[in-house]
Amino acid sequence: MKAFDGFESMTPEFWAFIKFVGDKAGYCLRKTKKNPDSTVKTFSYEELTELVSNYNINVSEETITSAVDYIQLRADALNNQVRNNLMTGDEAKALYNEFSERYADEELVCKIPRNLQKGEKDQTSYFSALINMITELHIKHNTEKWQMEKPGFDCDPHGLMFVINQDDNSLVGACSRRFDGAYPGTMNAQIIWEIKEYYYTTTFGSRIADGVYETELDGFELNAIFHRTGKKVFHVLLVDAYGTWWCQGRSYLCRIIDALNSGLVDEVIFGKEIMTRWPQVLMEHIH
Repeated sequence: MKAFDGFESMTPEFWAFIKFVGDKAGYCLRKTKKNPDSTVKTFSYEELTELVSNYNINVSEETITSAVDYIQLRADALNNQVRNNLMTGDEAKALYNEFSERYADEELVCKIPRNLQKGEKDQTSYFSALINMITELHIKHNTEKWQMEKPGFDCDPHGLMFVINQDDNSLVGACSRRFDGAYPGTMNAQIIWEIKEYYYTTTFGSRIADGVYETELDGFELNAIFHRTGKKVFHVLLVDAYGTWWCQGRSYLCRIIDALNSGLVDEVIFGKEIMTRWPQVLMEHIH
């Protein structure tokens, strides 16, 4: 998913108001007989005007109008698109098994990560594994980076992402966290990505919530590097697990959409979109 058209030039004050609305009025409708699925909320102009009045804050009519439009687009995207793309663990496993069988003769060498939990939860990280395999297949068939025993990208970064000035090899930028993938590597990456899959989580814990804040931190740092050096690193977030994100974490899905539209992440890919949109992103950024 790309950012919505028309909101790329919104001010920090607008995004502060979007957070204000979510914090004070909520992000999602509660489950009722009339609303058994607990969908993401929308608001009318009158409702937001009343909210502003109740808290005695000064917000322009233009900002309120734009907020109504934005929140409607966010709700439409989540209720009608993102929700349908998120997979359960069983769906991700089936997709992984089908993909692995289809490309068994490709001799892929990328890492197939595993979930770090114990017992029955100690299984392949199906979403991450699919992302690695799709990325390596693209590199193998569309670039000269792939070699035997080398997938052509960093599928398991063990270091931070650094930006080097190629004119004098000086170090001009760095990120504070490690990512889940980078091309061609973590030194002067062209595209970096992070993966949030939580199929086997029974509660929406602080670790998952922190993942949203970490994405925002990454975005602030990457934007700062770009504005200071002109070096653009394309930043992608890939998210999956229907039970965790939709059933328990819809408000954080709203915040992910907000991060996308406020310019803190360049693209977000949800669930099954890795089979359609992720190859397109690779085609656009890996040549």
